Amino acid sequence: MSAPDIAVLGLGIIGSRAFALLKDAGVGTVSAWNRTPKGLDGERESLEAAASEAAVVVLYLKDAAAVRAVATRVFAFPPGGRVLVNHSTVDLETTRWLARECAARGIGFLDCPFTGSREAAAGGALVYYAGGPDELIDRLEPVLLATAKSVLRCGVAGTATVLKLVTNLISACTVQALAESLATATRHGIRPEQLIDAVARNACGSPLAAMKLPTMATGEFDTHFSLSNMLKDSRYALELAAEAGIETPALRAVSGRMAELCENGLADHDYSALASPYLAPA
Repeated sequence: MSAPDIAVLGLGIIGSRAFALLKDAGVGTVSAWNRTPKGLDGERESLEAAASEAAVVVLYLKDAAAVRAVATRVFAFPPGGRVLVNHSTVDLETTRWLARECAARGIGFLDCPFTGSREAAAGGALVYYAGGPDELIDRLEPVLLATAKSVLRCGVAGTATVLKLVTNLISACTVQALAESLATATRHGIRPEQLIDAVARNACGSPLAAMKLPTMATGEFDTHFSLSNMLKDSRYALELAAEAGIETPALRAVSGRMAELCENGLADHDYSALASPYLAPA
């Protein structure tokens, strides 16, 4: 693949870090745009200035509404062999819409959400779930690996979205379970350090538990992945389950709790803030 012009649209926690890595990677000239300017070197004053001539347009946006609005503006440009890569986590219908609209215009499309939060993004250690033709993934792999440690090929467009949503379902429910176990254990006189050690030695131990439980114990909810984003993803996952005729009582309960906490001012905190209701004295 010859060095493309790459436009990064969306400069939030992940997009800004991906933009920095892409600029240093030597995979092409890179520009960026964000609805609220960030003042970064290489950032353009408008979406059109950043992306109208880019061969590869990558999206790191908050939700389906933002993706549809931005993609509609991209679709107004002459296609010119362009590829659109959606790294945003959206609902399955929005991914299907992107695939249809790109196909109608002769634009290549990758359904390409990721796992990994702030530190992984800064270190180029995201993992992309890639849905789309193998030949297109082959062409774009050097660009993808500038910001990720690996690419998991999932199948046709839509499969990556499904995998992203169901794995986030697990993460949300796991962190709620950690919050409940932490509260129950400490109210019965168990020190948080004892619980952390016990979980690490138990089959329920995981990288997620090792990352979240210590900060939950101290009430530190520095944002790696926000509560509002996890709430958004939980709602997309509930829609996905409903489409399949699946009842998901655990996720429904956790989604409801996250909505309450967002309404109580915790939306921009890390989703480990699910522990916050238990930190007040009994």
